[in-house]
This record gives sequence, structure tokens and C-alpha cells, in this order.
Amino acid sequence: MNVRCAIAGGGPAGMMLGFLLARAGIEVAVVEKHADFFRDFRGDTIHPSTLQLMYELGLLDAFLARPHNELTQLTGSIDDRLVTIADFSRLPTHSKFIALMPQWDFLDFLAEQGKKYAGFRVMMQADVTELLRDGERISGVRAQTPDGPVEIKADLVVGADGRSSTVRALSGLTVEDFGAPMDVLWMRISRDPNGPRQTFGNIRDGRLLVSLDRGDYWQVAFVIAKGTFPELQTAGIDALRRMMVATAPFLSDRINEIQDWTQVSLLTVKIDRLAKWYRDGLLCIGDASHAMSPIGGVGINLAIQDAVASANLLAAPLRDGTLDTNDLREVQRRREFPAKVIQRGQIFVQERLVKRVLTGGAISKLPLVLRLLQHVPPLQSIPAYIVGVGVRPEHVRTPEVLPG
Repeated sequence: MNVRCAIAGGGPAGMMLGFLLARAGIEVAVVEKHADFFRDFRGDTIHPSTLQLMYELGLLDAFLARPHNELTQLTGSIDDRLVTIADFSRLPTHSKFIALMPQWDFLDFLAEQGKKYAGFRVMMQADVTELLRDGERISGVRAQTPDGPVEIKADLVVGADGRSSTVRALSGLTVEDFGAPMDVLWMRISRDPNGPRQTFGNIRDGRLLVSLDRGDYWQVAFVIAKGTFPELQTAGIDALRRMMVATAPFLSDRINEIQDWTQVSLLTVKIDRLAKWYRDGLLCIGDASHAMSPIGGVGINLAIQDAVASANLLAAPLRDGTLDTNDLREVQRRREFPAKVIQRGQIFVQERLVKRVLTGGAISKLPLVLRLLQHVPPLQSIPAYIVGVGVRPEHVRTPEVLPG
């Protein structure tokens, strides 16, 4: 197979880039190793920056017709003290909320839109195993499929295959790891319709639990110290349930829904970044170039912003057949600064709050920043902008090229 661009990974970055390039009249193949998009406990927060892109594309109404919840504030409970961290109502965006939507619905929506264009192709159950080379240049990928191996020749290979990127590993690009003091256990617990709503974070007695309101259930993230999952398993599921209820008492009447470890998914948290995101014929974006912590839920939206910037900068040279490493360098120049800023912010929160909580440090009074946010509510728009819009937000600059 020969295409202009082969994208490894059908996640948010890969699907958005594939859709935008196909919309611009460029032949693209998105190569996804799984049989479908259904993966539980992936990033399910669609931030205002992404909703703004949907608005610019004329797709927002169709997108929001899919089942979702709307989060207008980020709130938390710190030792029973309720705090509001961010208020999205003042954002300079069309949609002033975070949409909570299963990631498979988001990806399925992008795939449906992409199929309107002749140059768009998604290959499911195609696992990239090798990079093709023409001398020093990357010239495509080899993937294993149920029907056997397939070779895809391309002017550009994009690694959008996540924090454990195969393309990144095969590329030889250098990764800098910044470490993380935590891992996260994800699970579902049904929600009492008359119970609390939109309580985003719960901190109590040296533990941290995040609860996302998903309508009839909570998507729960229980934060644990890095590497302690095996000893927690040894202690037993009852011990996990007790710790969770001690952190978030409103779960007490439903916590027994968690019966065994098959209902618990471990996310190994990491923060890392490629020193160089590209080489001749290859570019990494999203978590493949900068793995993010789940703090703020910004990873999916940063990946989407990478995809939009990549399409804006690369569509014309891909179409003209003039793509070179200078074009790829421009993508890194455009997107490296936002990635660095957000990662530094996540590292700050990890060191100043998460590590302190997990080591049992008492929070006798709210940090100054949180006290200011409570006393001067308009200041809540600042963290709302950082989380909801981000640094250097992207806008769609690629044209729509229709057949004929």
C-alpha cells in the first residue's frame, strides 16, 4: 500500500490527524492494533479547546448529540472542606464546559467523519512491528494483521501510538523521563441519583480519590504510591474498599460492587518527553512524544492540539510532495513549549500536593492558592483556562478539499 501519510495509533491524536489530512485531500492510513476503540478508563474528558475545534469544523452539534455529561466546574473535598478549583463559565470559547464522553465514542465519531473523504483509511487489528527504511529515511511501516503482514509505504510516518509507543521505540529517538510518585487504579461504581455530583477530587487522611460523574455511575480513580499495587493486592480487595470509603464516604453503600481485582485497572503513571520528536520521514506526537500525568486530564486534549498543529503545518508539503525535516522541526517548535509548560505544572502538583498526601502529610489548612480561589471566585477562570484551553491553543487552518 502507498499513501502520503501512515499514522500508527488510532487514539485521539492519530484519528484527529488522519481526519484533518483526509479532509485536506491527502491520502492517509491510520493503523490501529486493536479490533475496536472500546477501551475502558481511557481519557474521557473533552475539554473546551477540543469542543472549539469541533465548532470550527462545523461538527459541534452532531458531536454533542452523542451521550455525554457537562462539567462546568472542577471541585474538590479536602478533609471535608469543599473547594472550587476552576470555573469554565468565563472562558473565551464557544463551549464553556468539559464534556465527559467515553473515548471510544469520540474516536468513533472522528472515524465516521473521516469516511466522508476518499483518502481516509483506518486499518484495525494492524500492529506495527517494523519501520521501513530507504537509507537513513523512514519510508513506511510493516504491520501484522489477521491476514498476515502488510507493508505501507508513506512519505511520512507519524507515531501517535501512546505512552508505550512502538514507533518511538523503533525510531531510536531519545526519551527523557521525569518520574512520577504515583500510579492510579481505575474502576466503576454505580452512582446514587440523589447523591453528590461533580465532586472531582477527594483528599482525606493521606489518600486521594477522584470521582467523575458519568450519569448512572462514577468513574473512580484511586491514587496510590508508585509501585505499591502488588502489596495492595496482597492485602486484599477488602483493604482497598476500606481505604476508598475512608477517602470518599459517599461510596460506602456501593463499594461492595468491587468484588475482585478484575474490576480494577492499573494506570502506570509516567511523565516523559522526547528530546527530538522527528527524524527524516518520521514524527511523533501526543503521548508518543510527551507522556502526560493524568493530573488535570489534559493529555487527550494536548494530543489533539498536536494533531491540529501537525495538519496545519504539514498538509501543504505532503500534498505537494516537498516534505522534509524542516517541516517536522516546525511541528516540534510549535508544540514543545505547551508540552513543557503543562508537564512542569504537573510535576509541581505531584511534588507539592500528591507526594505530600501519599506520604501521610496532613493538610491543616488550605494552600494559599486555593484560599484565594475561594475568596475571589473570578480567579477560578485562570486554572479553568489552563486546563480547558491550554497554552498556545490551535485552530483549524487546513482547507476542506472535496472530490471534483
